[in-house]
Amino acid sequence: MSPFSSHMDAALDEARAAAARGEVPVGAVVADPSGRIVARAGNRTRELCDPSAHAEVLAIRAACSAAGSERLPGHALYVTLEPCPACAAIIAAARIGRLYYGADDPKSGGVAHGPRIFTHPQAHHVPEVYDGIRAAESERLLRDFFAARR
Repeated sequence: MSPFSSHMDAALDEARAAAARGEVPVGAVVADPSGRIVARAGNRTRELCDPSAHAEVLAIRAACSAAGSERLPGHALYVTLEPCPACAAIIAAARIGRLYYGADDPKSGGVAHGPRIFTHPQAHHVPEVYDGIRAAESERLLRDFFAARR
């Protein structure tokens, strides 16, 4: 299996773990320039009573801590859902090199939808963006999670 597939597999595992905790099933992993996963997280907004505890933010915080830097040039972020505007801004601020995400988020996304943060003239940094990676699995996790709560 290629490192690319295995990294989205890890993000999906984090999303499943988030769902098991009662959190919206979004997972993220950060890989260093060599391709090694250095951080992983799932949503924890409810558990931590923190609206910023999105999977991407938690994974980036952990990767920055491990790197001893607020910037992660050359790193890749794999996330199961299109990042929201706040997460997209943090991705730019962290100087993430590549963003791979699964499901689109037409309602709350900030990359391909909504404010499209990376196209804004004030974006600090624009990562390479690859969307639709394992989108069907990511969408299914979200759909099943919300269907069980209705």
